[in-house]
Amino acid sequence: MNENTTKKTSFAERLKKLRTEKGFSQGDLAKLVDVHYNNISRYERGESKPTAKALKALANALSVSTDYLYDGIAEDAAVADLKDRELLAMFSEIEKFNDEDKRALKNVIDAFIKRKQHKQIAS
Repeated sequence: MNENTTKKTSFAERLKKLRTEKGFSQGDLAKLVDVHYNNISRYERGESKPTAKALKALANALSVSTDYLYDGIAEDAAVADLKDRELLAMFSEIEKFNDEDKRALKNVIDAFIKRKQHKQIAS
């Protein structure tokens, strides 16, 4: 891994980066999250942290997990890009499984994907 992929970024940096990538102003994001725009500004300056409720709303508005938003590192960004929240939650649970169970699930998923690809090729 290179230095950039393991660099720990702050909550404030991640929040600002994600907000600007989505094209939201601080006011836009504040409305989506139902907080005052001054709160977004304070979060981005590192002067305060959001409540649990606000953190969840921020993560939803920015299409990332609360874990990534609050305490992520750059190499977690791929996980943060997963749009299907239910699928993301399932993968998070699967991470806790033992290696044998993980292998079994990977085989099932792989078989499903291959079956889907074969159907697409056939049609």
